[in-house]
Amino acid sequence: MRRYFKELLLVLYLLSHFPYYLERIQAIGPGPALVLYGGVFVLLVLALLLCASIRQGWLRWGFALVFSASALFFDAYTHITADYLTYSAFISMVYSGGFIGEALAQYHSVILQSLGRTLLLLLGLGLRPRRELPGPALLPLAAPLLAIALLTTILFVRAGEGARGLPIMYTPLAYLNLMAYESLNNHVGPREPVTLSRSGPVLARDIVLIIDESVSGNYLDLNTAQGVRSHLNQAQPGARIFNYGYAASIANCSADTNVTLRYGGTRSDYLRINSTLPSIWQYAKAAGLGTVYIDAQRTGGSLQNLMTQTEKRDIDQFIQFDDTPVQDRDMAAVGTLIELLGDDKAQLIVMNKVGVHFPVHDKYPDAFMAYQPALPRGQYADITDTGRRDGFSGQPQDWVLYRNSYKNSLLWNVGEFFNRLFARADLSQAVLIYTSDHGQDLHERGNPGLNTHCDSDPVEEEGLVPLVVIQGEQLKTLDWDAALAGNKDRSSHYNIFPTLLQLLGFDPAGITAVYGRSLAVPTEDDFSFNTRFNARLGAEPVFKRIDLGQVVTPDAGVTSEQMPVGKAD
Repeated sequence: MRRYFKELLLVLYLLSHFPYYLERIQAIGPGPALVLYGGVFVLLVLALLLCASIRQGWLRWGFALVFSASALFFDAYTHITADYLTYSAFISMVYSGGFIGEALAQYHSVILQSLGRTLLLLLGLGLRPRRELPGPALLPLAAPLLAIALLTTILFVRAGEGARGLPIMYTPLAYLNLMAYESLNNHVGPREPVTLSRSGPVLARDIVLIIDESVSGNYLDLNTAQGVRSHLNQAQPGARIFNYGYAASIANCSADTNVTLRYGGTRSDYLRINSTLPSIWQYAKAAGLGTVYIDAQRTGGSLQNLMTQTEKRDIDQFIQFDDTPVQDRDMAAVGTLIELLGDDKAQLIVMNKVGVHFPVHDKYPDAFMAYQPALPRGQYADITDTGRRDGFSGQPQDWVLYRNSYKNSLLWNVGEFFNRLFARADLSQAVLIYTSDHGQDLHERGNPGLNTHCDSDPVEEEGLVPLVVIQGEQLKTLDWDAALAGNKDRSSHYNIFPTLLQLLGFDPAGITAVYGRSLAVPTEDDFSFNTRFNARLGAEPVFKRIDLGQVVTPDAGVTSEQMPVGKAD
């Protein structure tokens, strides 16, 4: 028995994923495709056994560590999201690699469970073999490399598809090969200068785009009677508010949406436009405006959402809040915005708010705990994007607590944000567009998983966001009223960039030809969001259309009379 201990560990590891293999076999069904699947599966398993027989200890343990890390990544992802790791999702995870430390804290319990299974693989590959396999001496060395090459070839031919149901340790490694190939070959061209013609002056002194974080359109009072108070659903002195209702996001991941909002990619041409056409900063400078970026999420000059140092050079003021507690950063951001709106300088201002990204335990003060029971507080006050979920296992009662904490966070980071803005800001020469990067799956349907967004097969709420235009009461810019009734609950993020360009005075006909329709005309939008934003190797993006009849709205929880009013100062 001791002689076959390594092999037994590998067999036990493979058997631990038997439901995953069985699901794939059932999906394929009897036929030639099942024979091909079985053949590839056997080859990959044999390569694994050969890898375990490598005589050189340092090389064998090297393969063991690489395969185990790959398997752990795949296994943890699937258990966290209750979804398969597609190539597009893998690319999104790599783009978010700078926050891996926080992700380890956020999902440590799930990762530890996956690590327990992965130890079988690590030891099965790494322990010294007690017998030699017959055959060429180089075969054990070449086998794992040939196996990765085989799967990479299959994925290349099938545009990133073809790894479902195969031993999981190979899949992320094959994805890395594809990503490396693309990075070497997918050069779309240099960044172009501004060439659009202008048709008139800039229509407002201050043009502001406020991008919230993880605010789902179905949780605010803008769209549902029982939604959380936003202060955007009531008349405000000195301002007109145009509520476009529910809108579709660009994608259900932050980086994908944000980079497209800054560069203006369209559904049919976002890869080229985002890579080669001018940024919103370049357009603003061409119109004679200063440029300001307020980032309430990051500190220390860190860049996010695919922003580069080259792009940053077109930003005159790059503002972060290094010494401000996470809970107070949106209030610091609105304070800075109020100052900028009152400085008499013509500016384009883009803001990324803290919003309500998980963890939502501590993103609001005690005075704003209007929805109860809520998640336990006090552990995540210094964490912007992620954190441990001690006691949170994704059960229905856990999600009740989560949703209440989410609403409390909305009450503070959305409701109080706009309460202070309307009370103190000079909006007389300003146009503000407010939206969120994506919506949220708060598991109202009882679906499995711990994730709230970035799923490869998302629910509709992940792409459902608010969309509001705020304008000085006496300011004359675009005719928002003309198309508001027809565009409400029918527009998307893709209409924002054309709107900003029109406000900057660029020619509407030229804008529409390249970037599509603005909010000032019938948008004729598809009302869908991209669930395969990182479409690669000839694969097409996948857009999920939102059916408002299927959207789940939250329970009332508390009445407006129970909610804190907040203080403008």
